[in-house]
Amino acid sequence: MAEITRRRTGEFLRELFKILMATTEGMRASEALQILASRFTLTPYEADNYDSGSRRFEKIVRFATVDCVKAGWLVKDKGIWSITDEGRAAYAELTDPESFYKRACKLYAEWKAAQPDAETSTATGISLANSVEDVENTAKAVSVTFEESEEQAWAEISQYMRAMNPYDFQDLVADLLRAMSYHVTWVSPPGKDGGLDVLAWPDALGTRLPRIKVQVKRQQQSVSVDGLRSFMALLGDDDIGLFVCTGGFTKDAETEARTQEKRRVRLIGLEKLFDLWDAHYDKLTDQARRRLPLRSIKFLAPGG
Repeated sequence: MAEITRRRTGEFLRELFKILMATTEGMRASEALQILASRFTLTPYEADNYDSGSRRFEKIVRFATVDCVKAGWLVKDKGIWSITDEGRAAYAELTDPESFYKRACKLYAEWKAAQPDAETSTATGISLANSVEDVENTAKAVSVTFEESEEQAWAEISQYMRAMNPYDFQDLVADLLRAMSYHVTWVSPPGKDGGLDVLAWPDALGTRLPRIKVQVKRQQQSVSVDGLRSFMALLGDDDIGLFVCTGGFTKDAETEARTQEKRRVRLIGLEKLFDLWDAHYDKLTDQARRRLPLRSIKFLAPGG
């Protein structure tokens, strides 16, 4: 039976880290794995496909990244993989691929041992070592299955939201504010809006501050600092601005919003918007839910 060595796995991991560290905001797992595969000559065993159609190479790497996540070296969020400061330090310190992977495995084992269900009973006729290994492999398989499903779900959801009619997307934001107990008094009709798309208040009469002014952009490009400043020019001293954009915001715009002293503004990208929609889904009206309908699917909780 063909096997993959720890050294070979370590080589894959270190090259993956090199790819991810070259980005400032992480990279989609599928893209990172594609680049990684192009940098190696895969053996027939590694390049072989499972019955499901997935390549063994990708499973090998994904399994190994579970150790890196529990080691604190790698973060996965909605299919985006990024390296932590601890991961960068480990990459610089452990230049030998096998040592690099062994350290990740050791840290995973330490994390596992600290969990409440750390004690594993031994089945009849099976050694403790084999039993523990089987449990760990099962836990990692569950984790990989979960993350692949999460990646696919988010890819479909984000594509759907980016393709929405701009005015439907604007209404979605207004629906979310209502579900969050704000009172929406105005939603911009089609045509020129003067830079404002939604107005909302904390109370039904509009007598309690702060007033919420919202600009909504469904676009691919990130909002620049100049675009943010144009919006902030519309805010009064007693206003809070919400800038919602599917394309996100440039670093300069994020810094500008974070360091503002006179104008209060919050930036909401696509992922944050979805997280808020999901968190308040049970408070949305049936009509609102039809704009972005969600359905939960039960998975075995990943524990490894």
